[in-house]
Amino acid sequence: MSANDALAFLPNDWREATLIGRIELPEGPTPIMVTGGEVYDMTPVAPTVSQLLAAWPDTGLPSGGRRLGRLEDFHFGKLWSGERAGAQLLSPIDLQCVKAAGVTFAVSAVERVIEERARGDADKAQAIRNALAERVGSDIRSVKPGSPEAMKLKDALIHDGLWSQYLEVAIGPDAEVFTKSPVLSSVGWGEEVGVRSDSTWNNPEPEVVMVVTPEGRAVGATLGNDVNLRCFEGRSALLLGKAKDNNASCALGPFIRMFDDGFTIDDVRAAVLDLKIDGPEGYELVGRSTMSEISRDPLELVRQAMSEHHYPDGFVLMLGTLFAPTQDRDVPGRGFTHKVGDVVKVATPKLGCLENRVTTSKEARHWTFGITALMQNLAARGLLGGTQARKFG
Repeated sequence: MSANDALAFLPNDWREATLIGRIELPEGPTPIMVTGGEVYDMTPVAPTVSQLLAAWPDTGLPSGGRRLGRLEDFHFGKLWSGERAGAQLLSPIDLQCVKAAGVTFAVSAVERVIEERARGDADKAQAIRNALAERVGSDIRSVKPGSPEAMKLKDALIHDGLWSQYLEVAIGPDAEVFTKSPVLSSVGWGEEVGVRSDSTWNNPEPEVVMVVTPEGRAVGATLGNDVNLRCFEGRSALLLGKAKDNNASCALGPFIRMFDDGFTIDDVRAAVLDLKIDGPEGYELVGRSTMSEISRDPLELVRQAMSEHHYPDGFVLMLGTLFAPTQDRDVPGRGFTHKVGDVVKVATPKLGCLENRVTTSKEARHWTFGITALMQNLAARGLLGGTQARKFG
């Protein structure tokens, strides 16, 4: 494999981008910065990514990192393939809270209504989809959430017996924002993602993920896969926690791309995400999520996630997806669900490609490196003791 092939998961202009990530070195998880194609160990500046980003300068780049070499000289192996040469790429965040916004696209709103009405039964989904999609989908696309027109549509849908709690967050004033997974639980590029072993209907959710400082400042973005169990959430919205928060069910990466002159919030607004699933039996599914069709602006979703809460280590926010797989896989009318061994790729030119293989949450690598383990590791490396990232700029 050539160096170019090995780095195919990077943004297409990675030599001009400023990237933040984490790698597993012999001494432990290490924040890195990539700029001009050079890799810098940032622990001399800040021992965690959350501290580094909280102190990120408004202009320019932080200095003081230790050069590790050229990015093209690194080899990042996929854990499921047994490749362990070089450094292991980790999820690019550490102490940030992982938040997610749901039902942010018209198609996803319709699919959530279908789940609700089918009570998580994939056999019933297609008939309900045929009855609802055209009427509800076209109306939702035409209104701004929270507007007087949206309230008129709500009244009409209630009158027609089509109203749903999911439509409330789709066109009402308040977005659905929930906590996706615990601190340090997300997996990175090249790792396995998990679905519960008792799930019968599930799918990936390819998303752009905003990266936000404690003050609510959006400083960059990455890719995410918000693995979802439709069989659980469809039975009851009160099962959202079981549908969303499971071992290895949140994938982020490969890197955070920082906002600068070459990558701005407008690139997020215009992003087109391509999803590809290659099944172990030769099955292939492709899909696309177009951010220009999102119903709420990414910065508005950040504002709603921030609310009156305080995130001392910052947070990341998954923005939701337009993609809702309905293509039949095995049984006609039952749509798509994952199989163990599926390889999922989420890609967009400015952020690269997040690639993971599907397993069950029970069989996925057990998550044991939590906050206590991280603090113990940093203390043993002499990176604590009152150390805090200094302000730059």
